Amino acid sequence: MRSRIEEFTMGLFTKDIKTMNDLFVHQLQDIYYAENQLVKALPNMAKKASDPQLKQGFLTHLEETRQHVKRLEEVFKMHGAEIKAVDCPAIDGIIEEADDTASEVEDKAVLDAALINAAQAAEHYEITRYGSLIAWAKQLGRNDCASAFCRRRWTRRRRPTRN
Repeated sequence: MRSRIEEFTMGLFTKDIKTMNDLFVHQLQDIYYAENQLVKALPNMAKKASDPQLKQGFLTHLEETRQHVKRLEEVFKMHGAEIKAVDCPAIDGIIEEADDTASEVEDKAVLDAALINAAQAAEHYEITRYGSLIAWAKQLGRNDCASAFCRRRWTRRRRPTRN
C-alpha cells in the first residue's frame, strides 16, 4: 500500500503527464474529484454547524458546488476529455481533518470556528486549482473552457462571507 506522501507525489508528477494538455486534463480530473467530495462532505458540515447562518451557508455552498460539478462535466465535453475523477489527497486531507476536529470539539462556537476554517481551506484549494486551469486553458487556446471557469469564479465571489 502506498503512503500519503507517495499518493501526493503521484498526482502532478505522474509519468502520464507529458504535455500541457495532459496537465490540464489531470487538473480537471483532480478538481472534479474534489468538488464531488465536497458534495458529499457539505451536508455533514451543515448538520454539525450550530449557527443558523453558517448552516445555511454550507447548504448554499452545496448547491453551488453541485452546479460546479455540472460545469466541470461541460468542460470535459468541450475539451473532448473523458469525464473522470482522479484521487486528490489534498481535499481528502482537508475533509478528514475537519471530521477529526469536529469529533473532538464540544463547544459549539469552537466547532463552528473549526468548520469555517475547514471550509476556507477547501475554498483556497479550489481557488488555486481553478486559477491554474484558467491559465492553462488560455495557453492551450481553449478560451471556451477558460470562460466556463471564470463564470464559476464569479459566482463564488458574489457569495457573502461570514465575519
